[in-house]
Amino acid sequence: MHSSAAFLQTLALVLGVAALTTVICQRLKQPVVFGYLIAGLLVGPNVPVPFAADPEIVHTLSELGVILLMFALGLEFSLGRVLQIGVTSGLAALGETSLMLGLGFLVGHLLGWTMIESAFTAGIVAISSTTIISKAFVEQGIRGRVTEIVFGILIFEDLIAILLVAILTAVAAGGGLTPADLGLTVVRLSTFLVALLSIGLLVIPRFMRLVIKLGSDETTLVAAVGICFACAFLALSFGYSVALGAFIAGSLVAESGEGKAVMHLVHPVRDMFVAIFFVSVGMLIDPSVVAQHWAAVLVLAGIVIAGKVIAVSVSTFLTGNGLGLAVQTGMTLAQVGEFSFIIAAIGLANGATRSFLYPVAVAVSALTTLTTPWLIRAAGPVTSFLDRKLPARVQNFAAFYGSWVQQVRRDTGDVKERSYVRRLMQLLFVDAALLLAIVIGAAAEIGRIGPLLQSWLGISESSVPTVVTIGALAISVLPIIGIARTARQLGFALAIRAMPPAMIGRVDFAAAPRNALMVTLQIAIMLSIILPLLAITQPFVTAAPGLLTLAVVALVLGVAFWRSAQSLHGHTRAGAEAIVAMLGEQMTTDTQPDAVHTAMAKIDLVLPWLGAPVAIQLMPGSPAIDRSLASVDLRGRTGATVLAIVRAGEQVLVPRGRDMLRAGDVLAVAGSADAVAAARELIEGAVIPAAAADAK
Repeated sequence: MHSSAAFLQTLALVLGVAALTTVICQRLKQPVVFGYLIAGLLVGPNVPVPFAADPEIVHTLSELGVILLMFALGLEFSLGRVLQIGVTSGLAALGETSLMLGLGFLVGHLLGWTMIESAFTAGIVAISSTTIISKAFVEQGIRGRVTEIVFGILIFEDLIAILLVAILTAVAAGGGLTPADLGLTVVRLSTFLVALLSIGLLVIPRFMRLVIKLGSDETTLVAAVGICFACAFLALSFGYSVALGAFIAGSLVAESGEGKAVMHLVHPVRDMFVAIFFVSVGMLIDPSVVAQHWAAVLVLAGIVIAGKVIAVSVSTFLTGNGLGLAVQTGMTLAQVGEFSFIIAAIGLANGATRSFLYPVAVAVSALTTLTTPWLIRAAGPVTSFLDRKLPARVQNFAAFYGSWVQQVRRDTGDVKERSYVRRLMQLLFVDAALLLAIVIGAAAEIGRIGPLLQSWLGISESSVPTVVTIGALAISVLPIIGIARTARQLGFALAIRAMPPAMIGRVDFAAAPRNALMVTLQIAIMLSIILPLLAITQPFVTAAPGLLTLAVVALVLGVAFWRSAQSLHGHTRAGAEAIVAMLGEQMTTDTQPDAVHTAMAKIDLVLPWLGAPVAIQLMPGSPAIDRSLASVDLRGRTGATVLAIVRAGEQVLVPRGRDMLRAGDVLAVAGSADAVAAARELIEGAVIPAAAADAK
């Protein structure tokens, strides 16, 4: 037991140093979390300074921080909110975390770490930090659509992280990474979650509504925190992490409909203990260990930044968001934080990993925490650079894709169509489960299959793994073909929902756009299946067959996409010609102010694949006048594209970046509804910054 004086001394030292370092970080416009880590380094045992905090006391307090942090995350999670943010955020999170899990495990294996250490490394690099991102958004004043996308992905990341914490806790406590052990762990975890959620949903929401009706903030806070610690203790008693129990407690309280009110009360208490949690993390940083493993730190930090930027950007774009939003989302989520510390601590506390992994994880988090504000600020210039460098056919596709996905999401009310789509998704799930069973089954039963093959075929023992691998690949061909076929059928069904085919005997103007959408949806569907399968099977089989399969699929679908994008480019030019002809005719025969808008409405009926096309006239005073398209950077900043420029005596089809804008020009702008609205605001009234380049 510690004396009250020692407890008070430690608490005063930790909070005092943390206050000083965070003030300095805020003055330097650095993340506050980084200040907490520095404070932990200063009061920890690994830096020669004349004062040091008691590690046991700080660790005990940090456990409270973990519990309250996870409880607060759970308060922001409810079944209603999951339904609200929809499938898109879940698919983006699934694709991104699957890729990061695979990369993390592969890097750990290449660094010579054990299989379990590689599994913990995968968990460390997979999950972004809600705390760090929230603070970065507040510090930089970021609001709007990007925050909705980012926090939607973070919600599903947190759910995946909770599953990882539960599985790795069981593995670290003595369970192995064999298929049988992992399967038993998942069954036990599922049983615990079902029981806790079933009983909790019956009791806790009703209880919290009764408490809140009393009108006492003090009683509400005590009741909520009591539920939090009770669920955390229950999870610990069944051999799971306290983080899991606290998160479930928060989600159960949120189901009462009073999550925001409880969060308002818990927030100050959470912030204080979360600060202590991050200080405790900093105390475990050993500069000598980090220096010894500096290469691993840099490699993992590079994997986190590059992997998350690419994976999140691609996943976010494929789920129907514009290029700018996708890149900004990817560069926002390129860090790791609290879950990395929790996962690393689980491995260290149970002896499943060597002591070096925790300080390496903290160092990676510190590096990526430092780079996060810079990456967020660089998102705009990076988007503009990418837009300038993309081939013209890809630029046009990127401008229209978001509006097509919006059409896919709409409910047509066709019961037969919904039933068909649901059946295709079920077939995908069955084929994916069959493929997973073949791969893991071959790895799990090789000890039994080997002697049979030796007796039947007369092969040597050393040849057994090769023969089993070849046999598994041969059997896997059928479910792989099934997945590819069903993905194509599902992509076609969704593409038809967005752009129905023309009636028989009429020209199908949407044929090329529909094909481009179908191919892209097929790519998204295939990736959403293959990446999780690779992440799940990597601990049991070598990565080469899976990576080879992924490369072949990517090559085939990439060629198909390139061809469809080329055809779309031709249709875009034809659409621009139709727009110019109709605008010219309308402006000649009708001098009313809304003549151009009438013309664009007709274009929308003839060419619905253009999204939400509008005509924007450059009136005197517009900041875009006498600027080139490249300097305005309309597509890079809004996601919309200019199909044509109509002016007196001249028409410019599919203009390039060097084309100048003049007063009185009518711009035919197309893209998703949000992109077109942003383009109108930019052209008509926003201040346009000086561009780095004036031509493409």
